[in-house]
Amino acid sequence: MYIREHFTQIPSTNDYAKEKRAEGRNRLITADMQTGGRGTKGRSFSSDEGGVYVTKLDFYENFSAKNAFMLMAGAAVAVCKTLVSFGVKPVIKWANDIHVNGKKICGILIENTFSGDKIRSSVVGVGLNVCNALPDELSSIATTLCCETGKKISVAVVRERLIEELCKPHTIGEYLAYIGYMHTEAELIFADRTARGRLLAVDETGGLLVEIEGKKERLTAAEVSVRTGGV
Repeated sequence: MYIREHFTQIPSTNDYAKEKRAEGRNRLITADMQTGGRGTKGRSFSSDEGGVYVTKLDFYENFSAKNAFMLMAGAAVAVCKTLVSFGVKPVIKWANDIHVNGKKICGILIENTFSGDKIRSSVVGVGLNVCNALPDELSSIATTLCCETGKKISVAVVRERLIEELCKPHTIGEYLAYIGYMHTEAELIFADRTARGRLLAVDETGGLLVEIEGKKERLTAAEVSVRTGGV
């Protein structure tokens, strides 16, 4: 069971969830807009009214840290299935960006706490563009569900559909089925350098297999970001 809370406006649903961790109760937090939305690696995320902003806080008794990628995979599949139900065809740009027609439509931010080799809690935040206005600087690389369908779609309906999917179990096989951009060239952004590489595949544990200067490597989401087509 989840405690549900909805805000007209909040700095960040993820930050609020983290504040509530001490209470030890599962929560679903939603908002009409965020004033301080964040993406992975500290990037800002446009969170104006008209989007869906959901954070799910869960606590675990025996969740191995080595399976942490499944939280990311499950959230990405939940978003993809939600979008499919509204008639669009999403792909996952590894590791957790959701694209439609080459443009980003959703961001996912996961923040875990650990106890030894176990995940104690997870905060899974999703920001999905529905009919929100996009800043001019994002218009060439981001899109919304309403833009892609050409229809006016209820934010509340999308929100409930997404929550339904977020509360279901999903498999790594489903995640891999939505992966896109494989066998294309991409910019690989490390902490101390950038490189060009060819994306080969994503393995069963969520690692990205790439070829850089003729050498095959396995990379994790913690050590590299991928830029494809400027996104």
